[in-house]
Amino acid sequence: MKNQIFYDVTLFTEFDIYLFKEGTHAKLYNHLGSHFMQRDGKDGVYFAVWAPNANALHVRADFNDYSTISHPLQLRNDGSGIWEGFIESVDEGMSYKYHINSNALHVSSDKADPYAFFAEVAPSSASRVCKLDGYIWGDDEWMKTRHKHNSHKAPVSIYEVHLGSWRRKVEEENRFLTYTELANELAEYIKEMGFTHVEIMPITEYPFEGSWGYQTTGYFAPTSRYGTPSEFMSFVDILHNNGIGVILDWVPSHFVTDGHGLSNFDGSCLYEHKDPRKGFHPEWGSAIFNYDRNEVRAFLVSSALFWLEYYHLDGIRVDAVASMLYLDYAREEGEWIPNEDGSNVNRGAVQFLKQLNSTVYEEYNDIMMFAEESTNYSMVSRPVVEGGLGFGYKWNMGWMHDILKYMKFDPLFRQHHHQHLTFSFVYMYNENYLLPLSHDEVVHMKGSLINKMPGDNEKKFANLRALFSLMYAHPGKKLLFMGGEFAQFSEWNFEQSLDWHLLAYDGHEGVQNVVKELNYIYKTEPSLHRNDVEKEGFSWIDENDYQANVISFIRKGARNEKPLIIICNFSDKEHIGYPIGVPTRGEYVEIFNSNDSLYGGYGQTNATPLKTQAKECHGRKNSLHVSLPPLSVVYLKKI
Repeated sequence: MKNQIFYDVTLFTEFDIYLFKEGTHAKLYNHLGSHFMQRDGKDGVYFAVWAPNANALHVRADFNDYSTISHPLQLRNDGSGIWEGFIESVDEGMSYKYHINSNALHVSSDKADPYAFFAEVAPSSASRVCKLDGYIWGDDEWMKTRHKHNSHKAPVSIYEVHLGSWRRKVEEENRFLTYTELANELAEYIKEMGFTHVEIMPITEYPFEGSWGYQTTGYFAPTSRYGTPSEFMSFVDILHNNGIGVILDWVPSHFVTDGHGLSNFDGSCLYEHKDPRKGFHPEWGSAIFNYDRNEVRAFLVSSALFWLEYYHLDGIRVDAVASMLYLDYAREEGEWIPNEDGSNVNRGAVQFLKQLNSTVYEEYNDIMMFAEESTNYSMVSRPVVEGGLGFGYKWNMGWMHDILKYMKFDPLFRQHHHQHLTFSFVYMYNENYLLPLSHDEVVHMKGSLINKMPGDNEKKFANLRALFSLMYAHPGKKLLFMGGEFAQFSEWNFEQSLDWHLLAYDGHEGVQNVVKELNYIYKTEPSLHRNDVEKEGFSWIDENDYQANVISFIRKGARNEKPLIIICNFSDKEHIGYPIGVPTRGEYVEIFNSNDSLYGGYGQTNATPLKTQAKECHGRKNSLHVSLPPLSVVYLKKI
């Protein structure tokens, strides 16, 4: 009989089941889902799915004309709620769903496999059986040395990308680039620009294009929009072979409620809370994971480890951590359920995040975990053993919002808002921070980065160059969303390519050249990255000259490494002979000026070395007099 089904085959041991029930099984992708294997010398696929509230469960697939009765799975008798079975003669690429008859509602539904490695191209929604062991990796050298690239002491400059709109084939009906096409073009561009890593917005399979990947259905499947799993492996491989790390934007905070997804999976709220005050996200219209449920935590931790193991990813950015941490996030009074003591912290989510980071870092101590967390929740990037959540880095959303608010003001009025420029320096070492200028700031009528800047076009470009120059000098790792690096005027549109034609114009090319140069300096000057998360990496020269719209500070590396003097003039006036107190006497040379004509600036620079005077300034015995062009940032280094 073709596609005969057997039940005397399993990929679970008793210990696996114990860990699954306990919520600590971190590699469920090796057991649940669909897996090619042999039984008595015959090839087939083992199917396993968690659906404890089903009373019957069948595999509907290409091989049985999507019959709802021909291939039932069998419920294990160990209380795990797992249904399983082995079906002969199933070919790779065949599509399937689980037809689930519910105990609770006495209704049937067809669900995609939560653990599937591949899916049909949306809007089709079936899972596809897929082998992941055929790809031969060529990134051994990167994997052996990536701890150097991902260290807190290393320069980390991230280019955030939406794969579907970075570039498109306009001449071919505006189609996406494939993983294969993207790999070579993106690698070449990132190397040219000098970024160290790329962060890709979610490619975990998702049904709705307009969600940008943040409404997920496939936590173990790279979206088939751009190609196959092996082609995504090749994408990562090519980037690694070009010395570029790859970070995945990952969404364990909520999931899409589409009928084929996790929502109401077996006729019950299996992955989400039943009570909408805990289980439904009012802001995004999505379901919230039930972090109190052991099997759900194991599912999510397994997803994170899966991408690190099978796709050699170098880091994970966890989306919307703030929404996970607080029971009342985006809710009014009466719309949420407090803890017994009246508090609002989601303790299950806290437990999950600690488990996630502990497990991931124990398995891979050479990767990075990032939290997109926008509140003052403490110790987000401190080790779990010290009471923290265990992330490697926290996004500094406060810096992003404050600096963009400051930059929007006309320079005439900036002196009244100086605190927005300086406040981030007060808390910059409370966490291990990453400074983002992300996609969230260039959508939904917020305007592009260049259009947030005040003044005419010349001043807009000067302001943007100054903003980037401050960002690279400010302690913390860096992230810039695509298009910002060449001052795209339009807001980001996920349905079309970036406006690459703008690089034909000097102002846009100039901004791109600034970002190239800043990446180079950031990587080659240890004082700008070695102590990004250490207090000894920074000291003020003067943070209080609000009337001139000027701040100045020192970035420091190791004792034997020369520090850099950073002077930021956010006034639209030139300051000639501006006095700066410096740590040691001698000659200082300007190594960077955002006003340089190479970047489309006015061209006023400190072209010759500057000699100190034995004259006290800013509490230091020696000082310099520096020319500060309007709307510019200057980097100085002692010869």
